[in-house]
Amino acid sequence: MKNRMNELVERLNRYAKEYYELDRPSISDAEYDQLYRELVALEEAQPDAVLPNSPTHRVGGKILSGFEKYQHEYPLFSLQDAFSREELESFDARVRKEFPQATYICELKIDGLSISLTYENGHLVVGATRGDGSVGENITENLKRVQGIPLTLTRPETITVRGECYMPRASFARVNQQRQEAGESEFANPRNAAAGTLRQLDTGVVASRGLATFLYQVASPTTTDSQSHVLQHLDDLGFVTNHEYHFAQSMDDVWNFIEKIAAMREELPYDIDGVVIKVNDLAMQEELGFTVKAPRWAVAYKFPAEEKQAEILSVDWTVGRTGVVTPTANLSPVQLAGTTVSRATLHNVDYIAEKDIRIGDTVIVYKAGDIIPAVLRVVQDKRTDQEVMEIPQFCPSCGSQLLHYEDEVALRCINPICSAQIMSRLEHFASRDAMNIAGLGTSIVEKLFTAGLVKDVADIYRLEEADLLTVEGFQKKSAEKLYQAIQTSKGNSAERLLFGLGIRHVGSKASKILLEKFSNLENLAQAEMDEIASIDGLGQVIAKSLTTFFSSAGAQQLLVELKEAEVNLAYLGQVAVEGTILSGKTVVLTGKLERLKRSDAKAKLESLGANVAGSVSKKTDIVVAGTDAGSKLTKAQELGIEIQDEAWLESL
Repeated sequence: MKNRMNELVERLNRYAKEYYELDRPSISDAEYDQLYRELVALEEAQPDAVLPNSPTHRVGGKILSGFEKYQHEYPLFSLQDAFSREELESFDARVRKEFPQATYICELKIDGLSISLTYENGHLVVGATRGDGSVGENITENLKRVQGIPLTLTRPETITVRGECYMPRASFARVNQQRQEAGESEFANPRNAAAGTLRQLDTGVVASRGLATFLYQVASPTTTDSQSHVLQHLDDLGFVTNHEYHFAQSMDDVWNFIEKIAAMREELPYDIDGVVIKVNDLAMQEELGFTVKAPRWAVAYKFPAEEKQAEILSVDWTVGRTGVVTPTANLSPVQLAGTTVSRATLHNVDYIAEKDIRIGDTVIVYKAGDIIPAVLRVVQDKRTDQEVMEIPQFCPSCGSQLLHYEDEVALRCINPICSAQIMSRLEHFASRDAMNIAGLGTSIVEKLFTAGLVKDVADIYRLEEADLLTVEGFQKKSAEKLYQAIQTSKGNSAERLLFGLGIRHVGSKASKILLEKFSNLENLAQAEMDEIASIDGLGQVIAKSLTTFFSSAGAQQLLVELKEAEVNLAYLGQVAVEGTILSGKTVVLTGKLERLKRSDAKAKLESLGANVAGSVSKKTDIVVAGTDAGSKLTKAQELGIEIQDEAWLESL
């Protein structure tokens, strides 16, 4: 019986691959169904012998109660976008400054959802969404219903891989036809359909919709030496990879490939929105490293967005938390990239002047990055007698005079007690990625501010339940719930608090890096600009913004008030070991390491107390130079900095 089950599983999986991936079925549907029913009967008779790669796992029927959060062992970074050849040339120049002989691999940018798959001894154990890059959702049961994802690899490897889950155009047409016949609303585009499918709690729905995948990355440590070998390795393990890739020696090669793909884009059986260009050599990738948000060794060229004509009916001016006043056009509704658009950003007053945009104009509207509707240009042939747009001189919120600095493109309200700015800062502070105070959204913030209960973030922690009950709309239960959410937020790790303060240029990832280094906000507030700027992935802009903020009397008083309110100011994650041989030392890695992986070397140095920085400065204590070390080694020699080699690293 076991032998027959093994045979049926092997045959049925092969037939499924022929049908779903190769489009070359070798048996009829009736023959497949007969063999499948035989396997089901055998598994029912001997449930303990069901194989982990049995095709019966593909069938829906399980109803899920929800999705658990999943902490990625290896973070997922987003890619830097490029929208022109000039931006690609700039990327190439940055790469060739370090590696003049670098070559590229160009891959299609699939318009789907990023997924992460983890296998132990060759068996799928976790499938998760990207989420924010650090924490996603565990959707393993749903991903098991995607035919192209192997339940068992061809070899018993333990590995984490990354890729894109998408809905092929044929599946999209079929699903929408079924929804139309059932009287249900149709999906706007294949990406929305794929997202909605993977969020289903009924695995039967997932199994029926015909999702597919392309895998393109090994996230866990790998012995391969290039991205092209990574793709071959994924092929060998049984994953589906996209073979429409191209090797390029130069940006001319890259651009020719982009133009070729753009011309055949509509002929593909799936949606793409660009081409991803990666440095092919993995050792070079590791040397180039990452910024806070994206790898320095890759860029995503985005195809020009769909464009439509619309009329500007009016313009709203809104004040953000930094005082920037942003213009937004109200438009005659237009269908754009699968959605109805009636508002679009005008960016800033300089943009309005440069494009000579006027109320009543017919304009070209597009979605910047396929996400944010924006006005591209005026259709001059349709202009009649529209007057030049009147730019506000006073803040639409507080009435203060607006400033337009020479070195800025934005109008700015500098009134520190501008109500719109205060409310926007409070809302940001309570948002999910910051202090995550559930229930403290826009409308509640406005009510609390109007009632005079909160004027800065420290006031949030002075609120009592009795205060909330004086506000319109609050009942005992809702007051208790918000009060408890506020109290709970006091225990957050300090990187959430730092991000919540809304310091210019300091995002959530930079906040985490900073708190990992300085342990708590009080230490960070005393840090020197050079000390911050030397941290890998940060730099002078973030360093200046932080030191300027913390040097103000208002920021110092705010820290005192937060501490008095018992808000946690310390980083609760892993902190560098104190008192070790490299404690307090700043170390820079450069060149190619022959025997150690750069990530392993960095982790070891940090475990010994070192701060591993990305650039060489007077604050650098040691530079570890591998082979083909470039400008960083030269600068270290000029500054007289201690230089070590890979053997020194190994001796640690």
